[in-house]
Amino acid sequence: MKFRQPILRVLIPLFLAPTLAFALTPDEQFLAARDAARTGDRAKLERLAPFLQGHELEAYVEYWQLLPDLKDSDPATVQAFLSRHENSYIAEKLRTDWLRQLARKQQWSLFDSEYPRLAQANQELACQALQSRRAQGDPRVLDDALPLWLTLLEPPEPCYPVLEALIIDKRVLADAVWARIRRQFEANKIAAALYSMNYLPSSQMPEKKLAQTVVDTPLPWLGRLPSDFSGNRAQRELAALAIQRLARNDPRMAADQLEKIGGSMKSGEKAWAWSQIGLQAAQRHLPEAMEWYRQAGDAPLSDEAAEWKVRAALRVQDWGSVRASIERMPPELAAQPAWVYWLGRAYRAGGRMEDANTLFAKIAGQPDFYGSLANDELGRHTMTPPKAPPPSREELAQVSAIPGVRRAQTFFRLNLRSEGSKEWSWALRSMSDRELLAASEIAVRSGNYDRAIAAADRTRNEHDYSLRYLAPYGDQVRPAARNQALDDAWVYGLMRQESRFISSARSNVGASGLMQLMPATAKWVANKIGLKDFQQARVNDAETNVLLGTTYMRLVLESLDNHPVLASAAYNAGPGRARRWRAERPLEGAIYAETIPFNETRDYVKKVMSNSIYYAALFDGKPQTLKNRLGVIAPRTGGEARIDDLP
Repeated sequence: MKFRQPILRVLIPLFLAPTLAFALTPDEQFLAARDAARTGDRAKLERLAPFLQGHELEAYVEYWQLLPDLKDSDPATVQAFLSRHENSYIAEKLRTDWLRQLARKQQWSLFDSEYPRLAQANQELACQALQSRRAQGDPRVLDDALPLWLTLLEPPEPCYPVLEALIIDKRVLADAVWARIRRQFEANKIAAALYSMNYLPSSQMPEKKLAQTVVDTPLPWLGRLPSDFSGNRAQRELAALAIQRLARNDPRMAADQLEKIGGSMKSGEKAWAWSQIGLQAAQRHLPEAMEWYRQAGDAPLSDEAAEWKVRAALRVQDWGSVRASIERMPPELAAQPAWVYWLGRAYRAGGRMEDANTLFAKIAGQPDFYGSLANDELGRHTMTPPKAPPPSREELAQVSAIPGVRRAQTFFRLNLRSEGSKEWSWALRSMSDRELLAASEIAVRSGNYDRAIAAADRTRNEHDYSLRYLAPYGDQVRPAARNQALDDAWVYGLMRQESRFISSARSNVGASGLMQLMPATAKWVANKIGLKDFQQARVNDAETNVLLGTTYMRLVLESLDNHPVLASAAYNAGPGRARRWRAERPLEGAIYAETIPFNETRDYVKKVMSNSIYYAALFDGKPQTLKNRLGVIAPRTGGEARIDDLP
């Protein structure tokens, strides 16, 4: 099959003669139909469609035929398709497309009849549903829309009429507009923020050129402010925004500037500016971060600013500020496992042992970073749960027969992983634990290890952690880890996070293979170990990828105190950054991980280390403690060996 597809693209002309279609296999006919749909060749698609009746993916061909004329389609035709394929991923996809068209044509009655049948509405459709309610005079619609004002910072186009209705109805006044603009600046949604300035009263609306100057050159603009601008709200607000922009590059300079001009600003404006300086300082691990946050007083904080206030306190082990900062968080944010755990630690540091243990008990046992840390605090350690009985032959047959599973497997056979993964995820939504375990086993048998993990990860009561934490490629990984003197649980924990064991995996930045090696890194390691005849095409070969990846892990580990937390951070973000993120004093590995400035790397390190204790539990059959594995990160010193040669 694989060798025929390139030939297929050469041999099939755009007109695709029917006689040639007869010569193709059904799968080749489907791929040709897919190409026709993607290139807009409707005649070719129509000629192929009859050959695909009865094919496992026939519904997709029907979908492609309907899509070009969807805006003008007879509702009965669309509804007939939806009825035939109800509860399928492709029906959800067509319903989503159709609802967009109905909203654009303001056919609200038909929209309202179909929208409740949608299983997963996106933000665009949610706003269109609000538009429909507003068009029909629902008096509560603006109450429901109001929370979007400070949360939907870069809205899709259909959301603007709803947001603007809040302005027209005077539900949102100048204070709320400036609050939205501040949030957008903080999130670096500058174009959206400049657009939001159009909602201001004319007396406060800055000229577009002036606002752009504040964005592009905040320091010179601040230098041109009059000595007293307290009577001009637009200037005061722009000054706060300029401080925020300046803080993104240099928090200390921003603090100096705010000290100079703060006398002309209202307390709320100045407090927000200090919170932004504190946020940027915390992300850079500057020692002044907590003092600048204190200058902000009780200023309302975004979720990100509130989280980084806690992280700044953790860096200096100010447990009183950790406690106070988490207790001031909005309830839904404070309820996240990270902040439940750190509040428990703050209570314990303050001698409130019973309160601390109550919080730890809330999240202990959850199969993640903070659940395992809470286990450690309660003295429970971490083990894999009892293994559920394997799926029976009957269970495997029943799950294999589920239409969504069959479609997913067909896509995987055609090497259309993206489409297959969507079908697979859709099929898992309503499965019982027994069905999920059967689906996981089916995916393992077909080599779709990422989908096996996705299924096993969803079980609620019956578990099989040998499926949740698969360890394939043992003949390549175990010897390579042993040769590099690496903990194989850590190696598997990293691989699970990098590729979910898909050897052909390729990231959007070009990393490849099981261990997601960047081309420059792979070439550097190959040269380092003298790998003969190395070519980039070999990076996706499992044995070569594991050899290069484990070698790089060992080199990074050796350069970073043989500490797996530092080395995990380095594998994702680079050795230089991992080293710079250390503190001036010894730091718990958990605090180091929590205070990594990059969201992706912070999440990555937590998951790699959490993965590693479950792999260790599976491999060794012994209780594990994540806290011990995280250890303590040694402080920065001036005489450390340089690691600039490591890519």
